[in-house]
Amino acid sequence: MSSDDTEKNTGQLETSRTSDFSMTDFTMTLMDDLGKPTRIISGKEIAHYPEDDTTEITSPIAKFTDKETEVWVISSNKGTTQGEGEDLFLTGNVIINREDRDDIELLTEALHINTKQNTAYTDLAVTIKSPYGETNSVGLHADLADETINLHSRVKGQYDAPTQ
Repeated sequence: MSSDDTEKNTGQLETSRTSDFSMTDFTMTLMDDLGKPTRIISGKEIAHYPEDDTTEITSPIAKFTDKETEVWVISSNKGTTQGEGEDLFLTGNVIINREDRDDIELLTEALHINTKQNTAYTDLAVTIKSPYGETNSVGLHADLADETINLHSRVKGQYDAPTQ
């Protein structure tokens, strides 16, 4: 093996990580100070890695239940968080909707969620689908508690008014 081959292989070495706990087909319920559920997170797999205190989730589904009337549901292919899970980063086919109203969906490829403030944001392309049209944007900031969404830039869409 030449020195060039050795240099190429050295750059490609992967470090293996070992988890200190993992579960499959799990559901976690996080409670507030009064014992009411605030978030329910489920998924196919979850693993914690103590080296960098990260937790990785495969096929996560997060339900935000702070308001009793509206439950936001956010799903994706993968989720990652560090420490106590205040910031959750979702990637791959991220879908946001309400539990009892699947007629409106927000779609993107990556989303940051602050679980303490119940906010979500992305700088990537976003599509909002409803029965009356579709809106596209680059970036959004959503306040799940106030039920407000701010679209950042390049906003365009089509809206078909409902017939009476």
